[in-house]
Amino acid sequence: MSMTISGLTRGGRPWQPKFVTAVNYETCIGCGRCYKVCSRDVFDLKEKSDVMGDDFDDEDQDDVAMVMTVSDADDCIGCGACSRVCPKNCHSYC
Repeated sequence: MSMTISGLTRGGRPWQPKFVTAVNYETCIGCGRCYKVCSRDVFDLKEKSDVMGDDFDDEDQDDVAMVMTVSDADDCIGCGACSRVCPKNCHSYC
């Protein structure tokens, strides 16, 4: 079931929520900015090798590479704060 929710801002401008559905692990740098601005605990930082499995080659890395994951998409309120702070534009929305 697909539901479209729209409304107005307090100032009367149209507003359409953007609910996060995924993070692109190829472009995510694991900076944690989206995690910090999200008040709803939608995101979780995980090791890139755990998320990508065999598709990730970390032999040349001294440090553990991290990426952001969507841990609770159902709790997203569609505010879009994560997309505004992401330097790599790696969030997908519905």
